[in-house]
Amino acid sequence: MVSKIISLGLNGLDAFLVTIEADLSSGIPTFDIVGLPDASIKESRNRVKAALKNCGFDFPSKNITINLAPANVRKEGSIYDLPILISLLTSSGQLSANLNHCAFLGELSLGGDLCPVRGILPMAIKAKELGIKNLFVPAKNASEAAVVNDINIYPIDNIKNLYLYLTGKIKISPAKAQLNFIAQQDNILDFSQVKGQYEAKRALEIAAAGCHNVILIGPPGSGKSMLAKRIPTILPNMSMDESIETTKIYSVSGLINEDTPLINTRPFRAPHHTISPTGLSGGGSMPKPGEISLAHNGVLFLDELPEFSRNTMEILRQPIENSEVTISRVTGTITYPCSIMLVAAMNPCPCGYLGHPTKQCICSENAVSRYLSKISGPLLDRIDIHVEVPSINYSDLSSKKESESSAEIKKRIDNARKIQFARFKDYNISFNSRITPQLLHKICVLSYNAENLLKKAFGSLGLSARAYSRILKVARTIADLDSSEEIKSSHIAEAIQYRNLDRKYWSRKR
Repeated sequence: MVSKIISLGLNGLDAFLVTIEADLSSGIPTFDIVGLPDASIKESRNRVKAALKNCGFDFPSKNITINLAPANVRKEGSIYDLPILISLLTSSGQLSANLNHCAFLGELSLGGDLCPVRGILPMAIKAKELGIKNLFVPAKNASEAAVVNDINIYPIDNIKNLYLYLTGKIKISPAKAQLNFIAQQDNILDFSQVKGQYEAKRALEIAAAGCHNVILIGPPGSGKSMLAKRIPTILPNMSMDESIETTKIYSVSGLINEDTPLINTRPFRAPHHTISPTGLSGGGSMPKPGEISLAHNGVLFLDELPEFSRNTMEILRQPIENSEVTISRVTGTITYPCSIMLVAAMNPCPCGYLGHPTKQCICSENAVSRYLSKISGPLLDRIDIHVEVPSINYSDLSSKKESESSAEIKKRIDNARKIQFARFKDYNISFNSRITPQLLHKICVLSYNAENLLKKAFGSLGLSARAYSRILKVARTIADLDSSEEIKSSHIAEAIQYRNLDRKYWSRKR
């Protein structure tokens, strides 16, 4: 007798239908799994056999063949333990139940308990698309899968309970999503705690309003990291679509917390400078999302940027331009989204005190050049806003005056994002930093004086074509913060000043 049980598989963030076929025939007892399984699936034979015996079921003493269809697509992971077990129970006559419109996912312990698996959310979404009405998953994954509406998610802790439910002896209620979609901001961090640094705060407000990449340059202790860590507190709240997208990435990475099945706060990822190129972009023999994808719809903060290896930094160039990272392996190609706001911080020299008003820089000219040359021109050109963060003076540090809070800054950013949302409703973009070349001059309309100012700056500063377009995009965001339809000369002037530090440091003469 051949039985067919429905399950699902993962290829990156995309799920696909998998049919588990079981055939039991007479002959020498064997247990074979075919259909391009990886090593973890082949080990299912031992887990399934032990789970059946330890839960009081009979393991068929037959020639067993399990086929994972489609057979031309590679399968990986331990998620097929449960459907393989169910297929053996039905094909051996130990289970008789109507399993139409049912799908099964889960890893088995030797005692028959269901262990959580990664990637449940994208597979639950695919199950709904396929018209599957009932999805049986490990109990610890149920809250994550229950985020998907119009499909019954049954939490299973042990195969004994699953058997009793399928045979009508007990009832199991479908899981319900316990969602609180109000973003839970960290009240410990707030821009009001940052003394002084008004120019840097203004630059970060512009960056957050248009989702522009930004680099902070200044001496040690000037507050670069402190400013960067507070950027999430001024970013707009996530939409449901953004939340689902981000949660899918964390789901396939196995980083979902059972208590918070839906990520509703923008990610802030700050990898150490020793991270490898693969750790940043993603990859491995079985490709997983890297830090750049884990920061999707949020912030990727690279502190001490020159300390990252050159190969690691250059990995960023294409992803921050295209908002996606593609990983190619012999087994196939996987694309992960990475729509991020890149925030980098660095010292102006190895000792950190180049140009400091009171402390002497001890670095040689060659040491400074080697340090700055670690950051390539093409990467620097892709960073929209360059901000100098000078040492804070005593009067600002000791001031009792309350600084502007994150909530107040966020109100202006939310208003600017609303303007952008209305502007781009007919286009496949969301904010000014993603304006395409075809739309650039249609959306970035300059006044006569602004046009003349930009023309003079282009010639005198030797701007590249990429720098020109990024100045226009930043100026568009500044105009949105002013609720101005037209980009004025003051907006262009402010945008231009955020492109000066590359000439100050990278083209400097001593």
